[in-house]
Amino acid sequence: MEVEADSSTPANNLLDETFQDLFKQHYAPVVRKVMILVKEQSIAEDIAQEVFMKLYHTDRSTINNLSGWLTKVAVNTAYNHIRTEQRHRARTMKQESYERIETGLVEDKYMALEDIQDVQQILMKLPERDRDILLMKFSGYSYEEIAKTKGVEKTSIGALLVRAKNRFKKIYLEERTETE
Repeated sequence: MEVEADSSTPANNLLDETFQDLFKQHYAPVVRKVMILVKEQSIAEDIAQEVFMKLYHTDRSTINNLSGWLTKVAVNTAYNHIRTEQRHRARTMKQESYERIETGLVEDKYMALEDIQDVQQILMKLPERDRDILLMKFSGYSYEEIAKTKGVEKTSIGALLVRAKNRFKKIYLEERTETE
């Protein structure tokens, strides 16, 4: 004995409607619901198409409330899209920050190298005694060691250092005004 399906039940009505009719009837409402979440028409349309692809591959006889099912799938798909975009933005920002740090480090190294070259050029313009005293002091030598090496009194090293620094500063400032 065969049981005849009741064509008045919602599931059977869903089966009777063609997919194209379902698409035409529900596409615009799905897009509007998704637009509330994603705020961009083209993305909302892409998500709506994805929702209808899921509907196409789903056994419609298992769906009791098509509008509810479409809304649920649309909202979940939109949230998945939003999460994916957030992860993508986070990765992009992280990569950009690494690139800025890398670029900054290269620029800092270049600037430091330029500064070293400038200092070396200025030192070469100083009298030999001034250059030696400055280099020794900034290399960690004590006043006593500098005095012995240069053959001067330990008490005069402070004054010699001040004069050497002043000459260095004068040349440095002169060269900066020439290049600007």
